[in-house]
Amino acid sequence: MSGSPGPLADLRVVDCSTVLAGPNCARYLADFGADVIKVERPGGGDSLRRMGWDDPGHPGGDVSMWWRLVGRNKRTVVLDLKDPADLATMRALCGSADVLVENFRPGTLERLGLAPADLIAANPRLVVTRVTGYGQTGPYRDRPGFATQAEALGGFAALNGEAEGQPLLPPIALTDEVTALAAAFATMVAVHSDVGQEVDVNLVETMLQLMGPLVSLYGVHGQVQERLGGGIFSTVPRNTYRTADDRWIAVSSSSDSVAARVMDLVGLGDDERLASFAGRLEHREEIDRRMSDWMAERTAVQALDEFERAGAAAAPVHDMADIFADEHVRARGSIVDVDGLPMQGLLAVLSATPGRLRWAGPPLPDRGQVPDGDPVDWWRAPSSDDDVSR
Repeated sequence: MSGSPGPLADLRVVDCSTVLAGPNCARYLADFGADVIKVERPGGGDSLRRMGWDDPGHPGGDVSMWWRLVGRNKRTVVLDLKDPADLATMRALCGSADVLVENFRPGTLERLGLAPADLIAANPRLVVTRVTGYGQTGPYRDRPGFATQAEALGGFAALNGEAEGQPLLPPIALTDEVTALAAAFATMVAVHSDVGQEVDVNLVETMLQLMGPLVSLYGVHGQVQERLGGGIFSTVPRNTYRTADDRWIAVSSSSDSVAARVMDLVGLGDDERLASFAGRLEHREEIDRRMSDWMAERTAVQALDEFERAGAAAAPVHDMADIFADEHVRARGSIVDVDGLPMQGLLAVLSATPGRLRWAGPPLPDRGQVPDGDPVDWWRAPSSDDDVSR
């Protein structure tokens, strides 16, 4: 894809994080033009290179599709941060950078001789984004933490699943993916401040942000929201319903006007008990039974057609095959081909300064090998004559 270098082309990012939340934070910056230098350890690099399914089209072989996605638009170098020479190279990299992204356990960066305070003293504009399971402070700070622990501690698992069933974890790395977005946002806020500083982002508090008013509900009323299967605490009907041809349709009615159309559509429009949010919540089971019966009498195409003509919100439950075939996904270009590998496109479309997908996650270089494509000594700390403005 050709085009402008991107709105963040003047931003240099050093990414020494691993696996997902931190690397995806850096990937979002790279997608919009930032020069991201991925620092990997000797002996195989980021373990994401070997996680999940291999990319059969990758010329080097034995590289995961996940790495090809998360490593896209990045250049990479292999450094042993316990080796004095490589550590000096890392310090020089940080001296020339605007952002450092790391996700070691708290205290590790300091033990390696890369204390953020020292790095910022040497490079006063440097933003050090620190992504951890639990944060840089608090009694859990030293525990190992993955998305699973955040989904348990942050309230998600307790809400997810059938009312009488077990708490369910998401079948994707949900918290890692959301934390990457939070970290990218917080990083850009810090960069915009024009002050070198640390950014403390963690998985648990990111998940807690997704709980919305449930935090306030308990804080004020002592009420804990129970599991509702496919339902939600605020709106009825909101669930998935099976059609006559064994498809599933997701229905939501998050405004009174849409809810009224759904009630009319399924034959409950004259019931005054169901005219308000509170009334519909009170009669959740009755409405869900009616919705289930109504869907069971129609094919998915028939049900979706009736919802669309009524101006009510519904959508088929897609698996990945359905997503690839969906006309809207295809029209929007939501899935793109990068170096022969289909993957998600850009997170957002900017009309004047769009992002660009330049390459998929690159092969692992030899230790200390300079990335291609930079006409200057990329590891060199800036001199007083260098332009270090953003």
